[in-house]
Amino acid sequence: MSRIAILGCGSWGTALAKSLSEAGNEVRLWGHLAEEIDPINAENENRKYLPGILLPKAIIASTDLDASIKDTDAILLVVPSQVIREVSRRLAASPNLPAQAAWVLAAKGLDPETGNPLGNAIEDEAGSLGDRLMVLVGPSHAEEVGQGVATALVLAAPPSALREKLQHDFSSDNLRVYVNEDRTGSQLGVALKNVIALAAGICDGIGMGDNTKGALLSRGLAEMGRFIESFGGRRETLLGLAGVGDLVTTCFSKHSRNRYVGEELGKGRKVDDILTDMVQVAEGVFTARTLHTMALDRKVEMPITEKIHGVLFEDVDPREA
Repeated sequence: MSRIAILGCGSWGTALAKSLSEAGNEVRLWGHLAEEIDPINAENENRKYLPGILLPKAIIASTDLDASIKDTDAILLVVPSQVIREVSRRLAASPNLPAQAAWVLAAKGLDPETGNPLGNAIEDEAGSLGDRLMVLVGPSHAEEVGQGVATALVLAAPPSALREKLQHDFSSDNLRVYVNEDRTGSQLGVALKNVIALAAGICDGIGMGDNTKGALLSRGLAEMGRFIESFGGRRETLLGLAGVGDLVTTCFSKHSRNRYVGEELGKGRKVDDILTDMVQVAEGVFTARTLHTMALDRKVEMPITEKIHGVLFEDVDPREA
């Protein structure tokens, strides 16, 4: 059993809280808005982000960050990429920060300030974390994890007793956790696939077929691999859960927010109008802007990313792109 603080009460943070609590861990769920946290405690349900899923009463939801992280074995960061730095700064300054706790990145995106992997941004704010910095990612729609659908994730970090403990304690009948050592490739793989998912959604919105989407995913993996290697990650990581697994799930699923945004773009809607109507964050929109800049700076050929950037921010026609 581990004591776990989950920072971020959106759909994914809430689903993780449910799964990890049911696996026998002590789970605290933090959010910064009382109007989102109070109903979770009162009703054992996150009606805003994960409606219809009953949460274990043992989960303690709070707006008090210091209290949430006290004496924990692991702190899961499940907040949007735009606030990773702010939350990391608050963690590093907290008098209750446990010296030996794992910092587990469970968000998907790029640091908007530097374009680097989010793990780099965390260490920019908190200092070097060594093997205590881990990445928990994979094909995992929150709706299905909340329903107890069988799911597999990968915990990426150098081998350690702490990684072994968390792999065991996070796992349950419905959630299997694998491990690898490629933190860079794992976090970049799940961030970049959101941009490819936008393109897959455009294919759906325009009315293209399976042949087109199959080609898109294949070439998407190629450019993802080039970018990952430019950061020192391993291309072979894309053969696992943080690559093909997450890419296929996101590009074909009815639950995927990024695929949905792409589909609406393909139907002719503008991105600002689409995002205004959404409750949840579509990270791929923010990632596309950052990724396009980074690809140009690093001289990495990424034609799909270039076209998605054009559709999102340069008024390029999706069909022509």
